[in-house]
Amino acid sequence: MAGHQHTGQASGTHQLPAASTGQGCPGQSTTKGDIVCYYGSRGQPEPVVLTPGIYGLSNSLLDTPWRKLSFGKQLFQEAVEQSQALSKDALVAQLLGVLNNEEAQLPDPAIEDQGKEYVQPILNKYAAVCVRCPDYGTRTNTVILLDVEGNVTFTERSMLDKDPTRWETRTHEFRLQS
Repeated sequence: MAGHQHTGQASGTHQLPAASTGQGCPGQSTTKGDIVCYYGSRGQPEPVVLTPGIYGLSNSLLDTPWRKLSFGKQLFQEAVEQSQALSKDALVAQLLGVLNNEEAQLPDPAIEDQGKEYVQPILNKYAAVCVRCPDYGTRTNTVILLDVEGNVTFTERSMLDKDPTRWETRTHEFRLQS
């Protein structure tokens, strides 16, 4: 799973495991019958059960069809497809690269409509997976890797003192208890 946080905006892309139907990649089934749900302060009044797949979340509802969200999901899918050939450190680095992609995904009518009061250079920054604006934007990236044996690698990259040139990365590894 991968995700990141914005000040004033939550965003990320996540791959959910296959349900316990026996389909999908080995080790992706939820043998305990676990389910994953989405719930937010807007949208459906009850949690929404998510089926296996890749989802994206930005400054709106789950899978809002913004170009930056679609682009981020595409980059994430590419990382997932290459993951078996990568070392754990290389995979974490690639996922952090996805979360820090600053390529503006314009034109995007949804971004432009929402940001009518902003000038075009600011909209260009809002239209990227990674937002870098004064006093607003990506401040933390989180990558969580979970293997079939329950080993977890939790890596978080955080901006220091609101300075986009200074970051600290911390990694914690542990095993889930059964």
